[in-house]
Amino acid sequence: MNLSRRRKLSSHVETSSMNDIMFFLMLFFLIVSTMVNPNIIKLMLPNARSGKQAMKQPITISVNAAGQYFLDKVPVTPETLEPALAQKVQGLESPTAVLRVDASLNVQKLVDILEIGNRLKIKMVMATQAQQKA
Repeated sequence: MNLSRRRKLSSHVETSSMNDIMFFLMLFFLIVSTMVNPNIIKLMLPNARSGKQAMKQPITISVNAAGQYFLDKVPVTPETLEPALAQKVQGLESPTAVLRVDASLNVQKLVDILEIGNRLKIKMVMATQAQQKA
């Protein structure tokens, strides 16, 4: 009677390099996630029951290179800008103003207009021009 032990086959998977692979994957995703543009605006648009679209005309505030202020193409002085703007947005639910400021002007003029909009609780949007491709 020959009683020999059976050989047991081992099905062992070597996982020592798995740590290195996971580390490199984590490092790759961290680097890639910092390169993604963080200026993407995510919006959840509201639903409307009616199919009628209401076009809102934003208020335009312009300052030319000479430092002259305009409220919807009407010349105003910097001192009368806030009362004129307050009168224009009176009764509007969510007023929006488009800022058109000349690129050669001092940033302080833009900041002054933004402060006025903040006091009056107006959404401010700055108009820019697309760069010309050479």
